[in-house]
Amino acid sequence: MVRTIMGLRNRDGDPVDPMPWVVVVGLGFMLLFSMGPIYLQGYGLPLAPSVMVCSVLFLGLVGVSYWRYVYTVTPELRGEVPPEVRLERLFYAVLAGVLLLAAISLPLAVQ
Repeated sequence: MVRTIMGLRNRDGDPVDPMPWVVVVGLGFMLLFSMGPIYLQGYGLPLAPSVMVCSVLFLGLVGVSYWRYVYTVTPELRGEVPPEVRLERLFYAVLAGVLLLAAISLPLAVQ
């Protein structure tokens, strides 16, 4: 039985550990609101719409991460992930990071 801090339960009513969701939401908030408006202003968007875009993206992140880490999680299926799956996930994470770095450096290249 998993003891939860926030009392979150999945779609089956089983208690789940909320910490992965809290970490993803916290990191998303930090990244979106610390760098998001600055880069959106670099693309020519004024401050108020930049903050609104970051807010909408953050709300989407909260919803998607809740669905992934709380609502659809199955606590009984915890176990070791096979190395092939870990390597594939690492490859896609590196690819996403490279694309993100390219996207946020576009305002510097255009000027």
